[in-house]
Amino acid sequence: MIEIKSLNKKFKNYQALKDINLHIDGGEFVILNGISGSGKTTLLSIIGAIMKPTSGAVEVSGENIVSLSDFHASNYRSTMVGFVTQSFHLFDELSVEDNLFVPLVITNLSDDEVATRIEDAMSVANISHKAQQKTKNLSGGEKQRTVIARALVNKPQIILCDEPTANLDLDNSLKFIEIIKRLKEMKKTIVVATHDPLFSKLSCVDRVINIKEGSLE
Repeated sequence: MIEIKSLNKKFKNYQALKDINLHIDGGEFVILNGISGSGKTTLLSIIGAIMKPTSGAVEVSGENIVSLSDFHASNYRSTMVGFVTQSFHLFDELSVEDNLFVPLVITNLSDDEVATRIEDAMSVANISHKAQQKTKNLSGGEKQRTVIARALVNKPQIILCDEPTANLDLDNSLKFIEIIKRLKEMKKTIVVATHDPLFSKLSCVDRVINIKEGSLE
C-alpha cells in the first residue's frame, strides 16, 4: 500500500528525515512514536503529499506521489487521504454538517450521494447528534470527532493522524481510540504520529515504529 524508499527531508538548518525506508500494508494500523521534533509530522506530511521530500520516493498503490504535479497531488489528497490533526482547522461559524460539505464542493457527486457521505461520516465519528451545531459551540472532543468525520467524508483509504489526542482529556482520548478501532475494522490504512502511551497498549495496533532525530529505530 505505502512503500517509502530512501526518504530524506532537509530544511535550511537541519535534516528532519534521514534515509527512511518503510513499508505499510493496506489495512495496517501503525503508530509512529516519537517526541516533538523527531520528524514524525514531517513524515506524515510527505505521505499526505502536503510536503515534498528532498530525495527519495513514496509509492502509494504503486504510484510515486513525490513526482505528482500540484494538481494531481491535490487530487490524491482529496480522494486517497484523510487527515486528523491536533489543530482542528474547522470553520467556526459553520455547522458540523456544513464543515463536512466543504471538501465535497469540488466533486461531481449528486446531492443524494453528498448527503449520504456526510451522514455516514458523522455516524462513524459519533457526531450526528450535533449536525446542525456551529462548531464554535462544540467541546474539544466534539470538535475532534467533527475533524474525524471530515477526514472520512471522501471515503479515503489512508487515515493520517498527527498527535490526535494532544488537546483531549483522557475520556475524549478513549472515545477517539474507539473510533480508530472502528476504522481499523473498516480496513482503512491508519498511521498515527503520537507519543501518547495510550496507543502503544492497543491490541488493534499492528506495529509501533519509533522515530528519533529523523531516523527510524
